[in-house]
Amino acid sequence: MHPTPAQPHRAAHDHEIESLAEFDEVVAEHGSLARFRIQAVDLTGRTDVLLRLDATGAVFLGCPMDPEAAARVRSAGALVFPPVPGLPFDPYRGLTYTPDELFESLAEEYEATPDAQAYAWFQRTKSDGDVFASMLRAVHDDAVSDALDELLAGARVVGVMGGHAMARGTDAYAGAARLGRELTRAGFTVATGGGPGAMEAANLGAYAAPFADDMLEDALRLLAKAPSFRPSVTEWARAAFEVRERWPGGGESVGIPTWFYGHEPPNAFAAHIAKYFANATREDGLLARSTAGVVFLPGAAGTVQEIFDNATPNYYESRGEPAPMVLVDSGHWTRELPAWPLLQALARGRAMESRITLVDRIEQATAAIKRLGG
Repeated sequence: MHPTPAQPHRAAHDHEIESLAEFDEVVAEHGSLARFRIQAVDLTGRTDVLLRLDATGAVFLGCPMDPEAAARVRSAGALVFPPVPGLPFDPYRGLTYTPDELFESLAEEYEATPDAQAYAWFQRTKSDGDVFASMLRAVHDDAVSDALDELLAGARVVGVMGGHAMARGTDAYAGAARLGRELTRAGFTVATGGGPGAMEAANLGAYAAPFADDMLEDALRLLAKAPSFRPSVTEWARAAFEVRERWPGGGESVGIPTWFYGHEPPNAFAAHIAKYFANATREDGLLARSTAGVVFLPGAAGTVQEIFDNATPNYYESRGEPAPMVLVDSGHWTRELPAWPLLQALARGRAMESRITLVDRIEQATAAIKRLGG
């Protein structure tokens, strides 16, 4: 049995209703909707309930319902934010995305998927400077953050950071995949930036965790036929879904990508995808939720930025006790991009000094996370 992120539960947000099943459960248990928040639930089949129950102080966020029911709950003191037509995404969504959801219509081509359409909408509205569109993006991202908090409640999350350029079929990609598998088998929830390269490899490793070891080796060979998302995102994504179809029911992990980088599609191996419009919100949220530590694989400017974005709250202890930081590949981080000496100097004499380390090989990273985390 391998760990999965904690599932959304009523104890964490006991006044949020995010599915029709939860709606029916609340109605049966409480006989009232007063002060509940109902999020993106289709209530067109629950008109009789809405017409008779107390809705004082309730908030309905993007819930389709009959006009009569909407008028009734408004008159009872509820706030009703109606669905916004014509969007390729739901700004009020109550759950994180799934790969199947974002890649729907991949059989046609990637450009037909909701993921690609959301990016195209973002590009149009961003250039227009439309305040309504920017508000919708902010509401969406806040809803995704709320869903992610519920999902990860109680989970021991290890972030794996690395560049998008790491190609399938390389030793580095295979190493990152084995790291994701080992972390998952050790009881951690793997979280990545949700994109290609090192991020995909770590999510793939988590997906492979419940299977025998040779599954990952076979999957790596299948994926190598489409080494990169360039020149074709479609072929790159189809190869991933081929792996998922051949080995269904893999281990769960989290991907946190962004539409800010439209050229970077999300990977299909993260079971839970928290995709954002605002990249700054996404980056800070990924690091903040990596409560059991972060592994930094060799990367370029983005990974260097993530190292020091993570080091700053550890330095000031603004999120509490410093979390482990493991940098992988001493040659990369001391000679090519010498972030390690600066991180050491920054940590000297502070609580975070005992929570940072540099290892030579990726195979040492999981043990280092365990050791630094106590």
